[in-house]
Amino acid sequence: MAFLEIDHVTKHFPAPDGRGAVCVFRDVAFAIEEGEFLTMIGHSGCGKSTLLNIIAGLERPSEGGVVLEGREVARPGMDRMVVFQNFSLMPWMTVFENVRLAVRAAHPDWSRRAVTAWVQRYVDMVGLTGAEDKRPAALSGGMRQRVGLARAFSTEPKVLLLDEPFAQIDALTRGVIQDELMRMWNATRNTVFMVTHDVDEAILLSDRIALMTSGPEARLAEIVEVKLARPRLRAELLDDPEYVRLRAHILRFLVEGARREAALAG
Repeated sequence: MAFLEIDHVTKHFPAPDGRGAVCVFRDVAFAIEEGEFLTMIGHSGCGKSTLLNIIAGLERPSEGGVVLEGREVARPGMDRMVVFQNFSLMPWMTVFENVRLAVRAAHPDWSRRAVTAWVQRYVDMVGLTGAEDKRPAALSGGMRQRVGLARAFSTEPKVLLLDEPFAQIDALTRGVIQDELMRMWNATRNTVFMVTHDVDEAILLSDRIALMTSGPEARLAEIVEVKLARPRLRAELLDDPEYVRLRAHILRFLVEGARREAALAG
């Protein structure tokens, strides 16, 4: 049995006009092994974030289900942590307090000293040493997302769910934090499911990439394996023939999907 199994999941939402329902995606089925980093790519509206929310237990599937270590996912839990693109920090709490909140929830029986040491470990890991007492309003977008990553990793979840975590960050900062995420993942080997629109980001970070057709009625088209050795250096990937081939394959899939969507709309 796979560590995390998405078992023929279909999701319907009420139609905008109140008549009937719209199928966002249908019969999506795949598995993620423990310690694997799998990314999903597809055009807006294909249901990537909705599927992530179903895995998180924040949404219920219309059909099918999600099974984690042999148990069906029915509600949110500390075994699955989400990093959202809008940072989702408590604005009245400091960097340290935002991370501590998650650690206390994950380990309610720990002493204050143990919690403090654990929080500091992850604050240091994301490069925020010295910024512990700052509140989110005093942080850049990149620093806020580092807090989100520290908070998620600090709970040692079975599955880390990343919902376009770098979408709100400028390109230069995005690259730095992608490298930090890769370093943290190499150290912890969490099981990760990420959704993104960024092809280069997906190739840099992932073991496999799932490609979704355009919605509504989106389907899983294929899952491609990223056959690039780790650790990966961004500058070295640019001239790697496998990187060039994989990038062209994914972009071709997305362009052809956009053309089909435009033809149907016209």
